[in-house]
Amino acid sequence: MSGGNYGGGFALIVVLFIILIIAGAGFVK
Repeated sequence: MSGGNYGGGFALIVVLFIILIIAGAGFVK
């Protein structure tokens, strides 16, 4: 995992953000 700090970390943040948006939208509706 050398030099994979940006790619892996960014992908993980994006996935978490999408899940939060979907969960939030489902919770509000």
